[in-house]
Amino acid sequence: MSLKKRVRDAWDVLIHGAKVTRKRKSIPPVSAEDIADAKMFFPMDKFFILGHSRSGNTLLMRLVRLHPEVHANYQGTFFSRPPGLASLVNTPEVEEWFTRGTNRWNRGRDLSPRVLRAISDFIMESDAHHAGPTKHIVGDKSPTTVTHGKAVRDMYQIYPDARMVYIVRDGRDVMVSDRFRNFVEEKFLRKGDDKIIAALRSDPKLFTGGGRSIFTESWLRDKNQGAPSWADNLKESVFEGKRLYGDRYFPIRYEDILANPFEEMKKLWLFLGVKDVDPALEKSLLAEVADNPDEKWQAQRNNSLAPILAKGHPGNWKSFFNVRDREIFKEIAGEQLIQWKYEKDLNW
Repeated sequence: MSLKKRVRDAWDVLIHGAKVTRKRKSIPPVSAEDIADAKMFFPMDKFFILGHSRSGNTLLMRLVRLHPEVHANYQGTFFSRPPGLASLVNTPEVEEWFTRGTNRWNRGRDLSPRVLRAISDFIMESDAHHAGPTKHIVGDKSPTTVTHGKAVRDMYQIYPDARMVYIVRDGRDVMVSDRFRNFVEEKFLRKGDDKIIAALRSDPKLFTGGGRSIFTESWLRDKNQGAPSWADNLKESVFEGKRLYGDRYFPIRYEDILANPFEEMKKLWLFLGVKDVDPALEKSLLAEVADNPDEKWQAQRNNSLAPILAKGHPGNWKSFFNVRDREIFKEIAGEQLIQWKYEKDLNW
């Protein structure tokens, strides 16, 4: 190799970094030292609200931040939807940069987990500071409909010290809510949905009381959106939550929140580490539960369809599930309904 080419190659490495042809190694988890260092700059306690979409995730986020010590915001999707937080460092080029021997900042380690923690900590804590000076506990709400248990595992890699909150709603109501949301927001429509929508507009009574189905069987069986997705998300996320987070895992049912908002939220707030819970918060909770921004949004989006479904009401499925819908859901997710005390058996 000529001296000229060696100089040129050395210059390329200096300016552009070394050429990397291998795949990136897995991103290491944060260490205890990483966490201690992060807390020097970002001391707030963190929590993450996970759950299937249309399960009351947003309502829970709105309620939890009513406490003067707690702030929450939504759809950071740090771990719950691709590309996710890890994508910021998930290339061999970034790995080479963060592990480079001449990079004295890394002390011989991969800087990736420290960088990911710093990014998400900054996003959450800066937002909490804007929310008010009393906020010292902060969390994100992001549904795990796409990633299921993987979201919990990925979260644990960066936040093993956080708290995990998992909200559960009757999967049959989730299916009905999701279906109407698809009808209202047209980009989610599939083949055959136009005929169902036309019939719904013409005569909604055709679809209630066990008549015509609002579902196609292919939709209800869809592993990415239908009953399998709800059942798998529930099984995987709960298993990983218990396994990884132990007593830092907190399950809560949407229906229990509606029935007893103050009692359920008090338990959650104490779990998150607040100093106390003022009984006066009950009035604010009741007002927030009574408000339904999603219902208003759907009415603005498609007023001919939105009023057909009473948004957020437990048991809506009874009006819209016909015999075949029930059979399919029992087959796929009936055991989860029993496990979460929505049913005593499969005779419904």
